[in-house]
Amino acid sequence: MSITGIRWAGPRALLVELADLNSVLAFHQRVQAAPLPGQLDAIAAAATVLVKFASQAQARWARAAVEQFQLEGARKVGGREVTIEVVYDGEDLAEVGRLTGLGADGVVAAHTGQLWTAAFGGFAPGFAYLVGGNNSLSVPRRPTPRTAVPAGSVALGGEFSAVYPRQSPGGWQLIGRTSAVMWDLEREQPALIRPGDTVRYVAVDSLTEPPGTALISTGETDADRPDAVRSGLEILQPGLQSLLQDLGRPGLGDLGVSASGAADQQSARQANRLAGNGPAAAVVENLLGGLTVRAMGDQVAAVTGAAAPLEVRSAEGGVLRRPDPCAPFALLDGESLTVGAPARGLRTYLAVRGGFDVPLVLGSRSTDTMSGLGPAPLATGTRVPVAPATERTAVGHPEPSALRVAAGTTELRVTLGPREDWFPEEAVQVLTQQQWQVSDQSNRIGVRLVPDPGHGRPLERNRTGELASEGAVAGALQVPPSGHPVIFLADHPITGGYPVIAVVIPEDLPAAAQVPPGGRVRFTVVDSATLEPLAQAANDTISERIPS
Repeated sequence: MSITGIRWAGPRALLVELADLNSVLAFHQRVQAAPLPGQLDAIAAAATVLVKFASQAQARWARAAVEQFQLEGARKVGGREVTIEVVYDGEDLAEVGRLTGLGADGVVAAHTGQLWTAAFGGFAPGFAYLVGGNNSLSVPRRPTPRTAVPAGSVALGGEFSAVYPRQSPGGWQLIGRTSAVMWDLEREQPALIRPGDTVRYVAVDSLTEPPGTALISTGETDADRPDAVRSGLEILQPGLQSLLQDLGRPGLGDLGVSASGAADQQSARQANRLAGNGPAAAVVENLLGGLTVRAMGDQVAAVTGAAAPLEVRSAEGGVLRRPDPCAPFALLDGESLTVGAPARGLRTYLAVRGGFDVPLVLGSRSTDTMSGLGPAPLATGTRVPVAPATERTAVGHPEPSALRVAAGTTELRVTLGPREDWFPEEAVQVLTQQQWQVSDQSNRIGVRLVPDPGHGRPLERNRTGELASEGAVAGALQVPPSGHPVIFLADHPITGGYPVIAVVIPEDLPAAAQVPPGGRVRFTVVDSATLEPLAQAANDTISERIPS
């Protein structure tokens, strides 16, 4: 067992390449049992482990430490053994039998006749990629993914087997179904299967109970108990999208749970600071304005982020005042606040002194739009309670806006890698020497970019084939076959199968999250250690190899 390489995945993360699955599991177990200084998360994948850190200095220290790791003497990971009952009647069972040459009965015999090991999580909470003892069931994914795979579906994709924990799109081959609850927030360990566990499938004629429709608990708000809210905000109009967000739930990547949290954490922190809250208090993240709320009890509020006009009206509807953004202001009982359409930027952040008091889900009040974890999006009539102000921090003074979105083109700094070697040197020049336009298909999962119309061109690879799924960080610039890169944001998938040519540095992610559809960005490559621009980015490499 050995480490074969270490690659930078942005300035605060390392992508450690390993020789085989046993090495992956041994390395993952080691850093989980004895975390490196500043370690936030460790995400195992097919042949890599992504390790994230709180700071650039801690990542550099960890790189030197990891280079000295010896895995040859590491004991084999001893996880639990989980039994899953399956009715083998999947839509693709006959096709898998044809592709493997085993026939339908042979597929069932091969699936139940081997022990599977959970290599890594990803895709969704509770989704575990299982590797079998042989490759007899290795089959390609479907040419066209299904738009909805039922919860509890047992499937094959490539060399992996898995159970879909909730209804979701998917391109794997469906061979059966189970009623096993893959994800349950009521359990001490929500995921039924964790990396390192082994799984044995057992064929049954029927299930004891039907598969669930969505085995994800989203957390409860007081929207269904309006009389319980004594102090808070009532949502009169949510606008296009209004969500509760805080600083997220990092450290759960091996369970398939993304960190989530505010897309522009700099603005969210500023709003809390101005309202007299700690940085982790929950705020409302609003997309493109249109938000109107009414105060229940006297409140102190602050709005930051996108440059949007603010208006406070009386209970009778008359305009009382127009508060300044990035400054605390009073919102008295019965008064309403409207956040208008921003002239610059995309997302505004509303904080109220005390912080919004909804239940924690895995330690956070954030709404994860990809997995469904956390409170539901705010809707008309929702009453969101505010906690009593217990912070000793005083209400802040007006500040300059933290918004860094330019009226023209927003500059974003990136570090190359971890997979820039999947692209010719010319691709790095194309990435940095042209402008990119933000697509209207962008969301909290990722900023989708297209070449500047009439002037740009897509990125081309110099490798064919598929990249084995591996961990990804927020800011990763993933490049699908179209050549149109996607910047991963707060709700991004834990793992991805497209090569990442570069990573937007954490300091510039708030700006990336604030560029509206139709806005333009330009990339500058910087060194992962100094964050200084590289004079010849295309000739420098961030990847370094360690002799095995």
